[in-house]
This record gives sequence, structure tokens and C-alpha cells, in this order.
Amino acid sequence: MKNIKKILALLLIAVLAVTLTACGTKNEPAATTAPTEAPAATQNSETQAETPAQAEAAAPAAPVNDHPLNAEYGFQWTDTTAPILNEKGSQELSFHVYSSKNASALDYNDMKIMADLYAQTGVRVEWENVSESVYSQQKNLIFGNKENRPDAIYHAGMGAGEIIKYAKRKVLVPISDYLDYMPNFRKLLEERPDIKAQLLNVEDGKIYSLPRIEEMGLLQSPNLLFLNVAWTREVIAAGAVDGLTEDQLKDGLTLTAAQMEQILVYFRDHDMNGNGKTDDERPMNFVYNNWQGNQCDLYGMFGLNDNLEHRVVVDDKITYTVQDERFKDATNFIANWVTDGLIDKVSFEQSQDNFLANGKGMETYGAFYWWESETVVSNPENYIVLSPLVGPNGDQTICVSNNPEISAGEVILFSNCKYPEVLLSYFDRYYDPFISAQINYGPIGIVYEEALDDQGMLVQKPLPEGVTSDELRLQNAPLGIINLGEYAWNHVVHMEPRAQLRLERLQLCAKPFVPDNVKPCPNLQFTMEELNTLSNYETNLNDYIRTNLISWLMKGGVSDAAWQSFQNDLSGKVNLAGIQKVYQDAYDRYMAK
Repeated sequence: MKNIKKILALLLIAVLAVTLTACGTKNEPAATTAPTEAPAATQNSETQAETPAQAEAAAPAAPVNDHPLNAEYGFQWTDTTAPILNEKGSQELSFHVYSSKNASALDYNDMKIMADLYAQTGVRVEWENVSESVYSQQKNLIFGNKENRPDAIYHAGMGAGEIIKYAKRKVLVPISDYLDYMPNFRKLLEERPDIKAQLLNVEDGKIYSLPRIEEMGLLQSPNLLFLNVAWTREVIAAGAVDGLTEDQLKDGLTLTAAQMEQILVYFRDHDMNGNGKTDDERPMNFVYNNWQGNQCDLYGMFGLNDNLEHRVVVDDKITYTVQDERFKDATNFIANWVTDGLIDKVSFEQSQDNFLANGKGMETYGAFYWWESETVVSNPENYIVLSPLVGPNGDQTICVSNNPEISAGEVILFSNCKYPEVLLSYFDRYYDPFISAQINYGPIGIVYEEALDDQGMLVQKPLPEGVTSDELRLQNAPLGIINLGEYAWNHVVHMEPRAQLRLERLQLCAKPFVPDNVKPCPNLQFTMEELNTLSNYETNLNDYIRTNLISWLMKGGVSDAAWQSFQNDLSGKVNLAGIQKVYQDAYDRYMAK
């Protein structure tokens, strides 16, 4: 047996070398054959449709007993607590799923959660894991090699344009044709039409990918402002800040921009950490244009709900903050803080890793923006979280990020999959909240206790000695497609303590300061023509804004003449109006569904 395995391994290596892809073949019942595809020479890789292995549109699911796989393999999908296949089916059918994984994670074939799912469903999945970088290099090869594709890709990272392209070529399984076999997912779509609207392909109205859904209410506000309490007490004692007393130094404190400026000036000019130097203190710090802990909340001092794309929904209209005159005023105000050394210039150059490393050890941060203080500084108890700063004109609001809590394109099936209804029935189990929790955090027996608590919720096991919760999670949880939302947090699994703390802080210092008429831009689906417009112009728009903005912030601000020239370019060569129309049309379709 060992020799046979070695020979098979050598043969597989040879196949991989010839095909230049990591996709292997799978075991299939000998009685089943796929229709022959047209020779590659006759196929146009961009437009020519491939011949799928299964019917182009699946008929509505017949009663379980009438399905052709039921008699021999016991295939059933209606009882989500029972096996999907019988013992013969679990031995003779298998599915090859290709997936990138975190470097810290076990091979998915060795994960307990995958073994548990096999025991519960009888569906045998053979995982092929690669690094994220390898997947990005091989992705096009996988899609281009129709003779040797896997059945599915997990962590697929498919964009709307890719889905439209490959759906037209009939490379992808239309998952919406198989919803009868997916009771959990079908119920989810029925209850959440907003999620369904984010998945539908505009071109044909079908769904071609499975989403990840993790709704905690955290991602919309990726910044919180933290202030060093001990340093601020010294500022108050010195009489260097107006209208602030020590008894006010607690979470939720509101400061005006003028008060914050006085505090930052004192931080800049004094040896706050007591090491005999006055040049290593960093009054205010962040990571410019990072997904979290960035500069965008500073624009809230001027009433703007900015974000990294500068695109937000106001009164159901796609709005770009860079077209607002207040954006110029805010940029000039912030640029003055940079020029005066109140905002550390390193904020515009450092990476996230450098920012986190520099926060450890001796205190150097007076104030900083980040997701949480606990990961930034060694002594988070010395910092309080502030409400948004009140600007010179009395405005007080924050960034509204477009970071999605619903991620489309996580899993796709290839049309060469012989039994998509079986594999989709298997993936449907991932949307059971009890399974979702284990997919996201780790399995019962390793991360969670075998017994539930008196409320029927999962109970966290004590951490192994010398192992952090993040390390245990990354090693044992595949992440990917899940459904964790309000029901799950109330009835299935408790939020992690860090997430609970962050949510409490957001309820105090962020959510009350977002106007009711302002929303993040949701995941939108575009037509191919719209995608072409975005492809032709949006990258240039983003680059143009970034180049100008960092120059203004680092070099003292923007003049009226430069601002007018900037606005002219936005209206002209950068084609912001065309981009804005694309998003507005897509948003209007989303709202109409």
C-alpha cells in the first residue's frame, strides 16, 4: 500500500508539472462520465462558453426518494441534522476543494472541524491547501485549465467582474439553481433580501458564489481615539488646557479641537515619559490610509463622514466627500497640526506593524487612533477612549467605513463538478450557526467544551498554557463561509471578550455620532459595462486623490487655486461624475430589490 501511495504521488507530481496548476483530479464513480468539452483550440478564452458537466439549469429538487443518488448513496438534504450520504456514498463519492489558508493553520484535511463535518454529513472533501500568495499566482491558471479544475474553490476572493466573466462562459455553477438543496442558505436569503441583493449577478439574476456573513456592527467604525490619562493629568495640573478637570478623564470624554490642540502642544514640548528627552513623544499618531486607525475621523471635526474611498451614502445618494468645501477646510486644519508637530509625520509613512511595535515598551503615544488600545500599547489601562472631537464650527461626527460585514465571492463551484447538489448541501451546513461558530473560531473539543451552558450556548475551554486565543483560532479554524449575526450572538456563541469590549466602546463613542441619513456603501453588483467604466477610471481617481491629499497634509494645506484646479480635474479628466453614476445606478438597483 505504501509503494502504491508513493507511485501515485509521483504520478500526481508529473501531472502538476505538465498542467502548471495545483489542481488535481478527484475520485469519481466509474459509471458516471461527463459530456465531452469542445477542444481547447476552438475555445475563445474570453467569450466562448464551456460545456458544463451538469445541466445548465438544475430542475427543482425532486422528493428525496426520487433523486437518482438516493437509492444507491442515500442522498438527502431536507434533514440538516442527518447525514447527506450513506456509508457507500461517503466511500465512493469525493470532492476536490482548492483553498488558500493562513500560514498558521493546520492543513484542512487535518482539522478536527473537517473530520467532524465528515462524520456528520458523510460527504468526503479532499482539501488542497496553498498559501495566499500561491493562490494569487495560480488563480488564472486554475480557471484557464478546464481539463483539470477542482470541484470548488474555498476562500475564492471572486470579484463581481470575474463572476460575470466566468458565468458567461459557463465555467461556474449557478448556485441559485440549487437552493432547494440548501435549506439553511435558502432560509437566510428569504429572511435577508439585502444579502441576496448583494449576491445576485446583474447580467442574469443568478447567484454564483457563497458569502461570508459576520455581523457584529464593528467594521463601520474602524477608528477610536485613545488618550493617555497620566499625561493629560499633568497637562491639567499645569493649567495648560482650558475647561478640563481630572474627574472628567474617563471613557466617553468629549474634547473640542481647541482643547485637544492645547493638550497635544503640551505633549510635544515636555518630557512626558520621564526619560530626559523631549523629542521622542508622539503627540497624536495613526497609520495613514490603513483600513483601521487611519486619519478619516479627523474630518468628522468638520461634519464629514469620510472614509478611505471618500465615498458614502447620504440620503440614499452616493456622495464623495472630496467634492465638499468642508473637505478643503478640514485638510487645511489637519495640515496645520502636522506642520506644528502635533500629528507625528511618521503617521504618513509607517506600516501597521511599525505602529504597533512602536507603541510597546516605554510610553511614547499621547493620543492615537486604532481599533482597540489593547493591541497598541503595553499599558492600555493608562488610556481612555474619547468621543469624536468637536470641530471649530461645533461639528462632531466620525468616519463611516465601507468595510463590509458581508463578503461575497468566498466560495465558487466549477461546472465540471459532477454532483453540485451534494457539495452545496455540504456547504449549506456551514451556515448553521453552531457550525459557523466552529468554522470561525475552532471546533468543539479544542476551542469549545463538549457541553453547552444552561442557555444552550457554546462554552469556551480554558486556553492551553502558552497559547493565545488568536493562535488557537488560526490553527484550528478554516474561517470562510459562515453566518454569524444577531441570532448567533444571542443564542449560539458569545462574542469574544475583545469584540464585546469594542462594541461597548462603539456604542458609547461612535454610533451615537453617525447621522441617521448616512450609511456605508454596501456591496454592489455591476453590469459589465459599468465594470468597464470603473476599470477605466476608478484607479486613476483613487491615485489622483491620494497623491494630492498626502501632499496637502504634509506640506501645509491646499490653496484656493489648487483646490479649484482639483475640482476641475475631478469633473473633467478624472471622470468622477461617470464613476458616481455607476455607483448610484448600482445602489438604486440594490435598494429596489
